Amino acid sequence: MLVAYVVITVAAAIVFACAAVLSITGHPSVIRTAEAVRVPTSWMVPLGAALAAGSLGLVAGFVIPALGTVAACGLVLYFTGAAVAHFRVHDTNLNNWINWAIFFALAVGTLSVALAHHGPA
Repeated sequence: MLVAYVVITVAAAIVFACAAVLSITGHPSVIRTAEAVRVPTSWMVPLGAALAAGSLGLVAGFVIPALGTVAACGLVLYFTGAAVAHFRVHDTNLNNWINWAIFFALAVGTLSVALAHHGPA
């Protein structure tokens, strides 16, 4: 279980850190998606900061396990909110949903292995 926990958590931390950088820097793909789901583009920096905090929290979880579990919970909630934003505007763009599903599955997988490895926070 340790190997799965480390591999999935490190992969998730890297992926979410990259997503945070794209959000904070206002990458055109992030801006297009935000505009499509009618989320103000001014929210991209705070949302990117939330992703960055989640990524850092996952890494910190190697030292303080409860922090990693809480960070994984936060990321699951973040992507649940993203789904709500897409549902709210009746988004039918398959690429948006595939992208969301990958991020959400990674967040849920990270939370699952953290709980399996450490138990509840």
